[in-house]
Amino acid sequence: MTANTSSHVQPGSSITLSCQLKPQQHSKQCRIAIFFNSSERNSSYSSSVSTRFLVHTYGKHMFTCKILCEYGKKLICGIDIESGNPPDEPRNVSCVQHGTDGHPICTWDKGRLTYINTTYVVQLSNGTDVLYISEESLDTRFGSLALSKLNFDSTYTIVVAASNELGSAFSQPLVFMLIDIVKPHPPKFSVEFEHSSATNCTLSWHDEAQAQLCRLRYRPLTRHAWSMVENVQGEKCSLYGLEPYTTYEFQLSCKIHPKQGLWSNWSTYQNRTPEAVPTGVLGVWYRQQDVGSQQQNISLFWKALSKSEARGRILQYTVTFKALDQQSPVAEAHLTTQTSYARVMPRVNYKITVTAENSRGRSPPASITTDLGIQDLPPPQEVSAIAMGNSSILISWKPPISTSASISGYIVEWADTHRSLEPHPAWVKLPASNLSTVIAEHVKDEVCYQISVFALYQDRAGRAASVKGYSIAKAPSAGPQMYTTPHANGILVSWEAIPAQQQRGCITGYHIYLQKRDRQADPRVHAVSSATAQRSLHITDLQPGEHYVLWMTASTPAGEGPGGNSELICLENAGEWMAVVLTCSLFLFSACMCSMPPARKALHSLLTILVPQWQSKAIPDPANATWAKNYASVKAELRWPSSLFLPSASTFEEPEPTQVEEALVKDRALLSSSGRQGRGDWALQSSRGHEEPRYEPVPSTADGEVCEQQLPDLYRRMVEEEPTGHTQNVPEYIANPSTSTAPPCLPLGAGTAEDLPELECHALSVFPTTCLTPVFPYGGNLTLDAVKINCSSFTR
Repeated sequence: MTANTSSHVQPGSSITLSCQLKPQQHSKQCRIAIFFNSSERNSSYSSSVSTRFLVHTYGKHMFTCKILCEYGKKLICGIDIESGNPPDEPRNVSCVQHGTDGHPICTWDKGRLTYINTTYVVQLSNGTDVLYISEESLDTRFGSLALSKLNFDSTYTIVVAASNELGSAFSQPLVFMLIDIVKPHPPKFSVEFEHSSATNCTLSWHDEAQAQLCRLRYRPLTRHAWSMVENVQGEKCSLYGLEPYTTYEFQLSCKIHPKQGLWSNWSTYQNRTPEAVPTGVLGVWYRQQDVGSQQQNISLFWKALSKSEARGRILQYTVTFKALDQQSPVAEAHLTTQTSYARVMPRVNYKITVTAENSRGRSPPASITTDLGIQDLPPPQEVSAIAMGNSSILISWKPPISTSASISGYIVEWADTHRSLEPHPAWVKLPASNLSTVIAEHVKDEVCYQISVFALYQDRAGRAASVKGYSIAKAPSAGPQMYTTPHANGILVSWEAIPAQQQRGCITGYHIYLQKRDRQADPRVHAVSSATAQRSLHITDLQPGEHYVLWMTASTPAGEGPGGNSELICLENAGEWMAVVLTCSLFLFSACMCSMPPARKALHSLLTILVPQWQSKAIPDPANATWAKNYASVKAELRWPSSLFLPSASTFEEPEPTQVEEALVKDRALLSSSGRQGRGDWALQSSRGHEEPRYEPVPSTADGEVCEQQLPDLYRRMVEEEPTGHTQNVPEYIANPSTSTAPPCLPLGAGTAEDLPELECHALSVFPTTCLTPVFPYGGNLTLDAVKINCSSFTR
């Protein structure tokens, strides 16, 4: 197998490959083929075959010649072609010896990759002899070679030669002396600060090669730029004007000869300068709130000094109050480690100073004067807030109207309108020349902020001019929660504020929609501006009996949000409301009148005239009854000895049951309910079996349930029935009239009006009446063993 080129070519070359078989190896049943990396390129049934191949890539290309028969393949021969580049000229040839006792090392840039084997040889000549040294580095980009020791008196020339199958190249000669290529080791040095001044320091170093020239650079760690000090001779250097309490990075480099040789690598040292007395003046702001009529709460807050102003670690702050209304004011000093301070003080004007203190001293005092009467100090004009996006707001204003006091600056403060409990707002102090600022500290998108601008008149703050602002706003994500209440000839609509996270900006106004339930007409819209700060609206001109649907939305500068809850309302007719009002008024008037005795008496007289005459008929006096007159005539007959009725302990026998028939000669209705259980002058208890009768004491009226009763013309006829059916005559009358002259108790509910012809029951009575309970708790038959008779009523 042959090729028309060498075994090394460059990309883009065209190669013609041929394969020739010997006569004894040729067979007509087999064919000969050329393969490239196992891929068949061309074949023939003759004894030779050829193909053309265009090289596109770098690297090795393998071509083979094979015989292809039915029984398999057979490799005949092959050839490899490598594609690469000739070497570039070596560039940037340099030689360096680290320290005075080292060996020189030469390096160079090989250029582009060759992709084929390339050798590099260094030719070192001192004018008389030439030394060839082959590179041993395997780096494909850079070459390096270590030389033997050289002497300081000779001048050397170095040339780097590169060669491969495609060509060769030589570098430019490098001519040098040993002192030109010696690079000292980085020097070791130290830094000392002066105790009297925190801004000065001294650097000291020592180099083993006795360097004759050095250079120095330094910077604070927070900066990128270096401060350079060139041509430093000797082994010491002083620096001035450093920043106190700042960490610095110092670097030092040296070389052996002022005009020849190489600079050493930089050696590094870091240290922090000492503290110094603070120079910055604190920016102080305050808020004043009355606590009663004699005291006030003064809240102070200030911004911490910057690092360059603090010049050390601030240990504490001193707050001094000095009353201005006293002839010999005494300053009160208070210490705190916070950047705010609050104190309740008498309600007078104060001059307040605040200082910051570190280990070296105090800062200049920042003073501010609290003034209870600031009405004479006008506020800035035309304050506006423009949304800038990206959590920032542009605040601009115009100076206050002309005043005799000069303006020393402005204070801009801002706070989330929904976070009124924050300890203090965000704020910034600006010089008098600034009439605008962009606030970004503690500002979030879709949040409404209350922004106030104050003018500072020397140390006094004037009145504030306020405006609401936002960085980015969107339409509210929800509507207000609405409530409706009937009011006068319409309805009173009130609502709650939308939650802060759903407002998504500053609310500019509300829209209340009122539409009839049939939705045949467009809804009426009532607009309410948020500038009025009201959360209610009285809507009139509603048709009674008509049903309305009511809903409400809120708006921001970005648009109108969705509606909140809806209400279905309907006003009642005026006639129905009037009837309800009159009824309630009459009821309340009657209750009030009846609760006062004079009014109650007058009302009773009025009712007496209006009601029928039978309703006002007088109740008969029982003292004039017939039984009372007969009682005196029969009293002598009924005075029986009480001993006749008292049982004897020795001769008492159980009496036989005697049937008693009750008969009412007069006022029969009084006993018509004797079947009910009641209490009277007699306490009765039924006797069962042959038990000895027990007599309960007569309950007094103190029990709350028993009403003293008088029984007018009460007579009982007792009929004793014998077993044979004969009756025995007994005394016709048994009476137990009460000797009390108290007025009788009338029965209530014992019978109907028809049963009481003489004692009518008044259905309409303003004053309460006494209730009379039934006398007997038993049925129609009454036995004497169940009767307790008070014998003191009988005469002898």
